[in-house]
Parts: sequence; C-alpha cells; structure tokens
Amino acid sequence: MPIHPSQDWSDNPQTEQKIVYVRQMLGELGTVARSENADMLCYLIEMAYLEAGDVLDGKRPLHLADKAP
Repeated sequence: MPIHPSQDWSDNPQTEQKIVYVRQMLGELGTVARSENADMLCYLIEMAYLEAGDVLDGKRPLHLADKAP
C-alpha cells in the first residue's frame, strides 16, 4: 500500500512525462558510472532512480512541501 496517494498529474500533464524522462536518463547515467567503477556516483544515481520510481508510483510526493508529518 503506498504511503501517499497517487500523484495528481492533472494540474500539469507533462510533469509525469518529465519524471519518466529523468528516470530514463538516470538509468543511462548509471550505466556510464558503472562502466567507470564510480561507486559513489553509482550509489547516488541509483538513489535518485529509485526516488523517481517512487514518485511515479505514488509512494512519495513530488514536492517536499507535500510530505506528510
């Protein structure tokens, strides 16, 4: 069960597409970082990749101000 309800993308229908794009780019950057054995970069990119996925799945808010107490 998601922590937060699904994102309401109706206010800006392009927002979801942009987050999907960011996630795809992070995947590509992760590939480059792994090929260079850049462990810290791999870790940070993976965390951002997972965060983007959580936002898309409605498990995390898009904006920090929307975060539940």
